[in-house]
Amino acid sequence: MIKSYKLKRSLINAFIYVVLAILGIIWVSPLAYMVLHSFRGDPAAIPTTILPTEYSFENYINLFTNTKTLDFPRWYLNTFVVACFSCVISTISVLMVAYAFSRLRFKARKPFINVGMIMGMFPGFMSMSAVYFLLKILLPDNYQSHLSLVIVYSAGAALSYYIAKGFFDTVPKSLDEAARIDGASRFRTFYKIILPLSKSIIIYTILTSFIAPWCDYIFVSYIMAGVPDTGMYTVSLGMYKWLEREMIQQYFTTFCAAAVIVATPITGLFMWLQKYYVEGVTGGAVKG
Repeated sequence: MIKSYKLKRSLINAFIYVVLAILGIIWVSPLAYMVLHSFRGDPAAIPTTILPTEYSFENYINLFTNTKTLDFPRWYLNTFVVACFSCVISTISVLMVAYAFSRLRFKARKPFINVGMIMGMFPGFMSMSAVYFLLKILLPDNYQSHLSLVIVYSAGAALSYYIAKGFFDTVPKSLDEAARIDGASRFRTFYKIILPLSKSIIIYTILTSFIAPWCDYIFVSYIMAGVPDTGMYTVSLGMYKWLEREMIQQYFTTFCAAAVIVATPITGLFMWLQKYYVEGVTGGAVKG
């Protein structure tokens, strides 16, 4: 009886591992293909073999030397600046709104929480037209700019408060009460006591706030459409131009190299801070 159970259990586990291995191969294959062909010497978009027959660093070298045609370093810097400013503003707003909903009690608290959660369920691209015309009203002479992108990415960031709020709900309220008795203000309590205990949710918020503008194409393609100065592009918009019919044969392998460079820092950062990312998610899921 016991042997048959162990055999059955071993077969089930073996089947699960085989399925997971197949799924892992399917998931990793496009990434491996992109990395391998970023070193391919032949720039053709449709290679004759799956694996490159000729390897070269020329694609990576061109990205940083052929700036008159590619201008990739400037696109990379634009994306980094936009992502950093958006990340700082978004992180501050998310943490402050989450703490306010977690600790403060006021009449409109529950309606605000409900409205925020409902609005957060709708995809952001549904509001693209409205956002575009609002930017034209607010910034009539500068609506197609990096400032507009920062506003778009950070203005609605507070709607993502619920994970951080769930985390703050797990922090004992007795700490706030003790600080209030000692004469600390709400902001001082938040800044000096709560934030030092919230390292995991802060890192989680920073990562999610940085990844969104770093990887976004939809909003940047809509806001920056028709900009004559290609130096204003971000990496997603500039690299997408390389995939157009007129350019893909010449820039496909360059696109692969650029994609590797764009993905490497955020992948490394995520792997380095993965522990805190998981703690932030699980900590914020304890209470709602």
